[in-house]
Amino acid sequence: MNRAFLGVAEAAAYLGLSPRTLYVWRHRRQGPPSFRMGARGRVTYRIDALDAWIREQEQADSCSNPALNPVSAAPYRRRADYSATA
Repeated sequence: MNRAFLGVAEAAAYLGLSPRTLYVWRHRRQGPPSFRMGARGRVTYRIDALDAWIREQEQADSCSNPALNPVSAAPYRRRADYSATA
């Protein structure tokens, strides 16, 4: 059977994280998207949403995205009017 949804523990294992991390992220409104499903309102994650979230993280990573890499940034220039006050 090919499943489209995962519970918290399964999603955490899928991402290589602890269930506690997913819990904290959910309450901070961070991390992969989730929703409540069923009569008990269990927290559920779509596998395709987890995969999309992983791709977003790869793109946001400075090593993967040269635009975010601090080495690519223009050098910081000091103000010319600095003076030592002694």
